[in-house]
Order: sequence, then C-alpha cells, then structure tokens
Amino acid sequence: MGTGERDQEAHVSEATTGAGGVSGTGGTGGGGRETGARTGDAPTGAPRTRDPRTGDPRTLAEALRSRPDASLAALLRARPDLLTPVPNDLTQLATRAGTRASVVRALERLDRFALQTAQALAVAPDPAPYPVLLALLAGDEGDAAVEGALPGALAGLREQALVWGSDERLRLVRTARELLAPSPAHPSPTGLGPTVAEATAGMSPGRVQEILQAAGLSATHDPVSAVAALTSLFTDRARMSALLDTAPPEALAVLDRLVWGPPYGEVSADPAPPVRWLRDHGLLLPTSARTVVLPREAALHLRAGRAHRAPEPVAPAVAPAKEYRPQVVDSAAAGQALTALTMVEDLLAEWNEGGPAVLRAGGLSVRDLKRTAAGLDTTEQAAAFWLELAYAAGLLASDGEPDERYAPTPAYDDWLDLPPAERWSRLAVAWLTATRTPGLVGGQDTRARTLAALGPDLDRSPAPEVRHRVLVLLSRLPEGTAPDPETLLARLRWEHPTRTGPEDLRPRLAQWTLAEAEWLGVTGRGALAAHGRALLGAGGDGAEGAEGGDGAGGADGAGRSGTTTAPAGHSRTTTAPSSTTTPLLGLAAAAALAPHLPEPVDHVLLQADLTAVAPGPLRRPLAATLNVLADIESKGGATVYRFTPASVRRALDAGQAASDLHAFLAAHSATPVPQPLSYLIDDVARRHGHLRVGAASAYVRCDDDALLDEIVADKRSAGLRLRRLAPTVLAAQADPAALLEGLRAMGYAPAAESAEGDVVIHRADTRRTPPRTAPAPVPEGPPLPDETLLGAAVRAIRAGDEAATVVRKEQPHAAAEPGGLPRTTAAETLATVQAAVMTGSALWIGYVNADGAASQRVIAPVRVEGGFVTAYDHTADEVRTYPLHRITGVAELADDPA
Repeated sequence: MGTGERDQEAHVSEATTGAGGVSGTGGTGGGGRETGARTGDAPTGAPRTRDPRTGDPRTLAEALRSRPDASLAALLRARPDLLTPVPNDLTQLATRAGTRASVVRALERLDRFALQTAQALAVAPDPAPYPVLLALLAGDEGDAAVEGALPGALAGLREQALVWGSDERLRLVRTARELLAPSPAHPSPTGLGPTVAEATAGMSPGRVQEILQAAGLSATHDPVSAVAALTSLFTDRARMSALLDTAPPEALAVLDRLVWGPPYGEVSADPAPPVRWLRDHGLLLPTSARTVVLPREAALHLRAGRAHRAPEPVAPAVAPAKEYRPQVVDSAAAGQALTALTMVEDLLAEWNEGGPAVLRAGGLSVRDLKRTAAGLDTTEQAAAFWLELAYAAGLLASDGEPDERYAPTPAYDDWLDLPPAERWSRLAVAWLTATRTPGLVGGQDTRARTLAALGPDLDRSPAPEVRHRVLVLLSRLPEGTAPDPETLLARLRWEHPTRTGPEDLRPRLAQWTLAEAEWLGVTGRGALAAHGRALLGAGGDGAEGAEGGDGAGGADGAGRSGTTTAPAGHSRTTTAPSSTTTPLLGLAAAAALAPHLPEPVDHVLLQADLTAVAPGPLRRPLAATLNVLADIESKGGATVYRFTPASVRRALDAGQAASDLHAFLAAHSATPVPQPLSYLIDDVARRHGHLRVGAASAYVRCDDDALLDEIVADKRSAGLRLRRLAPTVLAAQADPAALLEGLRAMGYAPAAESAEGDVVIHRADTRRTPPRTAPAPVPEGPPLPDETLLGAAVRAIRAGDEAATVVRKEQPHAAAEPGGLPRTTAAETLATVQAAVMTGSALWIGYVNADGAASQRVIAPVRVEGGFVTAYDHTADEVRTYPLHRITGVAELADDPA
C-alpha cells in the first residue's frame, strides 16, 4: 500500500501495537501471498489451486475466490479502506487486506470477544483446528456461553478476512498474528509468553538436555527432538500434574505470580531455591542473564487451558436506572426541546448586530464565552454546546470582515420561519452528525494550548458514531427507561476494547452525549423520547442493519461458522446515519415531536408593575417585537418581560412611534394596558429624539439651548469633551457611538441622525454574514460505501481476477514476464485479433491507456478496422473500442470465459 494509507494507521492499545517479533508456533503454511508485495497487475495464468491433501485454500486470495459475491460485498462494507482504490483482482484485495494499516483498523472495530478470539488464534498453532481454539477460550472445563458465541465471532473474523481457512485449518492473517502474538516488547493481552520452541531458540543443546534430565525425560540426539519432548511434557495434563506435585510450595507461589502475566521475571545471579528448581525443570526458561519467562505451554496447563482469565462472550447489558411513564418522558423532552430553541434564538438575537471578535487563531475568547454564558444564564460548558450547535447547524459563522466577528448567517432567518418542531429537528440532525465536540472546550490540545469554543481543533471523528451508538443502546431499553451510565459505558468498552485507556475519548464522548441529549430534548429525564427514537429511524433497528454477521463470512471454510448466524456485536460496522438519510429522519422526528409542543400564543398578560407574562411560546412576529420593546426578566413555563425606559427607547430607535407601541400592546394584551405602562411610553417618546447626535467627529444638536446648557454644566459630560459651536449645537471629540452611549448613561434619550439630518433607525437584524454552508463533518477513515458502489466493485474485482487467472495457450511469439503484460509485435497482434474475429474466440491482451496506466483484459473481438478493435470486454462487462497501437500483446485462452 502507499505511504498515505500507512500514515492513516490508527493507534492501538498495548494489546495490539508493535510489530511483535514472535509469531507463534509453526510457519505460515503457504500463506505468503496474502501479504506478499505485488509488482505487476496479476500473475499470468495462475490456476485456482487448493491443498491437494485437505482441499483447503492455500492463501487468503484463494479463500476470497471461493466466496460468493454477497460475502465479498460484506468484506468491503466492513472494511471500506480496501476499496480505495478498487483492487484490480482478488490477489490484490488479499494483499491490501493484509497490510498493517488496514489490519489495525479492522482490529480496532472488533468487539471484546471477537478480539479475544483473534488473540487466542495468535497464541495457537498455525493453522489451528476449531477444537483447539475452543479449548483456549473455554478451558478444560468448558463454557457454554463461549461455545455458543464462538461460531459467530469466528464468522465475523472470517467476514472481515482476518481469519481464513476451514474449521480444520483456521489461520489468522500474518499481520494480525504479528500484532497480537506475545513478544518481550509488546506483551499479549492474554498474559502468555513464548512457546518452549521460541524460548529455547538461543539455548545451547547441552542446557536443553540438562532440562530434559531434570524433568525426568530421556536424553535425545538433537535439540529439535529435545524441545519436542519438553513441549509434549508440558501439554500432557497427567505428566505435568505429576511434575508439579514434586515442586516446592514456594515454587508454586512463584508460578502463581507469573501465570496470568506478565510471564517475565527478573532473577539474581544466585537465584533462590524455588526459582532454581523451576529453572532446572524448564518451567522457567532464561531469555537473558537476569530474565526468565514462563513458557506458554506450562502457563496454559496452570490456567486449565484458558488463554484469557475472563472470556467475555456476551456483551454486558445496559441496566435500567429509573423507569417513567413514556408520556412523562415525552413531555419532559418536549419542554427541553422548546428550551433548546429559546437558547439558540436568544444567543443569536444577542449577536444580531455583531457578536464577539474572532481570535487570531480562531474561536471565541474565554472572556467572551463567560459573557455569553452569563447572558444565557447557564454554565460555560452548556454555553459552548449551544454555540457549537448553532455553528454546526449553519446558523452562526464569522463574517469574514477585516475586524472579523461572529454573526448569524442568512440561514438563521430561514430557520426562524420554520415551525418549532422542524427548527428543532434541524438542530438535532446537526448535532447527531457533527464531528464538532463541545465537551473539549476549555481543555488542552497536544501542544498544551487551550481549546476555544468555535475554534479549529474541536473535530473528533468518532463523535457521530458514539452519539448514534449511545442513542441506539437507549432505544433498546423499554420506553420510559433511563439507563445506568456505568453499565452503558461498560457496554461501549466491550464494543471497542482496543481503545480502552487514559487517552480514550469514547467514554467521555458517551458521557457528553447523555448530557447533550438531555439539553437538546432528545431524552427526557434520561430516557429516550419518542422523537429521539424517530431520529434514529424505525426505533433504532434500522441503524443496526450493519451490525452482527449473517454467517456469510464463512464461505471459505466448512463447518460451524459457515451456517451459524453471528450474534449482535460481532464483526460490527457501526456508523452514524448517512447524509442522505438524516434529512428524512429529521422530518420523522419533527412529526413525532410536534404533538407534544404547545401551540404558539398570540397574546400576553400586561401587569401594573411594568411586566408582561407570556403564557406560552409566542408567535414569531409578536416575540420579535416584544423582544425589542421589553427585556426578558425570567424564563420557564411562562416568560416574564419587563418594560424599562431603555427598552422603550430601543423600540423607538427601531423606528416605532408611541402610537404604534400603544396600538401593538392593545392588540396583543389579554388584559387592559396598565396606566403606568402608557405613561412610560409617552414619557420616553416625548424626550426621544430631542437631542440629535451626528458625525463631526461628533456633534449634539437640540432646539432647546437650555437643555444643552444643562448637559455642558453636568460633570458627567467631562469625558465627552463637549464645546459649544452655536446656541443649539455642541461638538464632541468622541465618536458618535460613544457620545450616544454617554448621553444615555446621563439619562437623556438622544437619537442618531444621518448626514442629511434624518433620524437613523436601527434594526435588530441588520448584521448578517455572507451566505455560509454548515461545517462539513470530518469522517473517521473512508466513508461507508453504498450498495451500488459495492456491487460495481465486486463485479470489477471478479472480472479483473478472471483476467488475471485465466489459463492461456502457449504461444511461441507471445512473451510476458511473471506478473507482467503479454508482449507481441504489431503484426502478430493484428493477425491474432483478426483471427479471433473470424473464430469468435476470446483473447488475453495487455493494454496501456492514454495516461500510461497498464492493465490486462479478456476481450472477445467483434470488428477490426481503421487501427481499432471493437470487442466485448469481459473485464469491464461492456463493449469497448481499443486502439491497436496501445495493445502491448495478445494471447489466446485455453477456455473461453464467455
């Protein structure tokens, strides 16, 4: 594979990192082609061979050839990195499936028991019969759960081409064996050490014979038979038990400390008698002058045959924490959904005229985040979530100006016009599919820099998958049931065991998902609401279509795994909903939520204390006008607005007249307009605009010169540095905005005016960014292929493999290097093609396209004229025309593939 693919290699836990130097007992058994490098497009005339003694495939490529198309499609679906680009044939597919980067990605997607099965195969002989694998997982005493789950786990590993061969000769692909087998640098999660053969590889023949004599075995003539005799002793339960019966109790205590790993221990130059006894009898073998190791065979005897201390064949269940009536959950979630809409609207309304500045490195400053959290009356973590949610939904962006600031986008205005349920569904879909991770805000990156809200470093590829998986697990609980978070995290750790560790982000993503789903209203009181289930599609079942195997992966071998259905959780390919399905799911969620939302009201209750109570969500025009005319005092089931001189002045600045405000309140109040409110409006309107502020640097103009005298005499105006230019005009050295704010702080109600002397009207929605698209999620690895692509890829691979493995006639003039293209002269090529047109036979050709890319094809020529040959291309499954000068050579086939 190329360097780019190697660079994408993911991190694996200590259990699966490192190219272990020990590859278990036995060789690869002719499996070299599965990982061997290919210099050409395909071997020439490679027959489809199997082991003549057993009938088993000799290589992974041969195992793939025996699979049906559905099984190949399942492999490509489970490991989409194998499709980039589409392999030329099955040999190239097998080679790519055995590369380190691809195998690491496949291992990372295994659940715990499937990974334990692969780990057991890594310490088993190669190849291993099914009973040996079962004994390693179930132990001498057997385990019904392991026996029931192993066929499914094995089928999943076969489906992903990590294991191949029949049940009599199971093989783990070489790269996976290197990653999972024990080595001194990277101990195996099984805790097992090297075999006797591996541990004695550098030992002198005399020392091996001494161990045989101490163990009561007869001397042999060569080291190979000596190692075989010692191995036979350690694997014989009766003889091994008899040997251990003679061991000192202290020696057994030493074995107890090493049996479950790590198997290595340090010894002094003069070891204690118990250690000396173990070393003399071969139960501890030296790996260096000061280090000994417990051989694998001896450890397995002490473990009663188990490779793992605690096999986990069954996924841990998500336990319920509390149960509620589904109606209570739906109502609570619907109420929180309304709160979510209010939060986003209040946030963007606050930034209508321009939000905080964008940091030079991108994102929002800590101070602005705190200010935003105070304005929303929430925590900084929750404020970061609402900011990132609005950004992911495309409602918020930077304006791109030289003094770059955040502001709502034009899409925000379109969003406001939607019904509440559809507005919520837009937010929910954006949250479910976004790779932006608000929970990271306030933390530090690898360079110890603080991660800022809306900053560039908050994308985490696993986020959509984890969110979706958490909701799927919630959907499997009975309706109205809230989960126990600890059991939920335990289930996720079982599903992704290779990533477990301090640096694993998935547990934190799951915890953040539970909190964010509650804030957003996807869940209510911790339980998944009805509209949350609709967001997953078909109650979450549809999302599980890719999970669990169907046993098709066992087509390359016979026996148990070929007919057993894999349980859910084995060989999973769990992904979030695709971009084509999420809009439909969003509409379904909106339809499920709508009945639980209260209808917007068109009236408020005005009270004598200059407040108004909204008994429910207000209609959009009413809410927009009231937000300008009054300040929100409190929120909840009913929103309380308070009228102040500043809020009334704000409405007058927006172009409303006093008569307009009186008419608006009379039309939308279910109670009579209180007299104090009418007086407040009239009083502010009488003073509004009496002072006019324009740009000189700035000036104040007023027809009442006595009022200007009062302003000049006021000590609070000293900072404005006012001076009189005329009886009705004051000049200031402050800019107009500062002058307006200063006069308002002194209790006046000035109005800004233009250069023409007209009053400047300030609209609440005057600042918008240029059109912006929502940020695209950053996927983890290649995208999941659709069925159309899978079908086309399988057909192309089959056709290319047919061309690569077809048997060709021997021709004296055709030459081809192994793995290369056929070579014939132009005259020989033309003569052979013309003859094939007359006889209707098929040919194998080498072809170089206009870009210089070489390939080989099987064609059935139909017509030759004008330097071109028109033929049915078996490789592409269509009729094509080829320039004769681009054909490197031809060869006749022994059998017509048609």
